[in-house]
Amino acid sequence: MASKKTVSQTASTAPVTPERAARLFRLLRLLSGRKQQTRDALAAALGLGIRGFYRDLEALRAAEIEVLLKDGYYTLVGKMADALARLPFPDPGLTLGEATLLAKGRTKIHRKLKQQVERITKG
Repeated sequence: MASKKTVSQTASTAPVTPERAARLFRLLRLLSGRKQQTRDALAAALGLGIRGFYRDLEALRAAEIEVLLKDGYYTLVGKMADALARLPFPDPGLTLGEATLLAKGRTKIHRKLKQQVERITKG
């Protein structure tokens, strides 16, 4: 039986494969271009069917990346840099020792990684 996602595990925090992360990046690049594109053109450019396109679009929206559909054309709302900051990233395959080493710091990112390490080591 498949496990259900927890409320805190959204598409932005759920693990993504390197291939999907690259495809989401390409989708963002297409959406941020000067030329607005239709669903069919975007899906074809990404090598996706319609269902796959909508899954990737939902992954962007779950990551709080706003995509506007107007008159049949999709476009990215906001700056590309802001969208990239929210884009899910694949698991880097770190060892616990590597993650612990990277968690030593004072930034928000360091604290986030430290909390993940602590969940593992205190669980």
